Amino acid sequence: MDVADRIAKTFGMTDEAWRRHANPWSVWTRFAAIPLMLFAIWSRTWIGWWSLLPIGAVVVWLFVNPRAFPPVREPRSWAARGIYGERAWVQHRDLVPPDHRAVLRLLVTLGVIGFGMILWGLIALEVWPTVFGATVVVVAQLWRIDRFGWLWERHEAQRS
Repeated sequence: MDVADRIAKTFGMTDEAWRRHANPWSVWTRFAAIPLMLFAIWSRTWIGWWSLLPIGAVVVWLFVNPRAFPPVREPRSWAARGIYGERAWVQHRDLVPPDHRAVLRLLVTLGVIGFGMILWGLIALEVWPTVFGATVVVVAQLWRIDRFGWLWERHEAQRS
């Protein structure tokens, strides 16, 4: 079991949860949680330990989010196709062509670099690495979802 499998199991990603997770509202509200989490962590400078309340609220939202929206039966939207592709990737790694694997590794690397910049910015209370790191993470994640959408379309074409 690899990291992606463990994450899916930790979040209880059943078939129904994946379909709900693919709802575009679920996808876009998870993206909206990124600046909320950054602000909640940054708020420690103003409200001290009370910052754990907004941090906790964002963590709870991220856990509840995949179940909060109606399930998607047919992935028609860009976001839904991307999440269905992610699900196919988690469940059937052998379906991922080499060109997708290379790009996915690059995007994970970019995401890790962006996350490192976010950590640096939040620890040092520096705005530019926090914002730049968040931008890198979001762009890498959007590109990743786009790649997973291609993967889903390729997977569906092979099944037809």
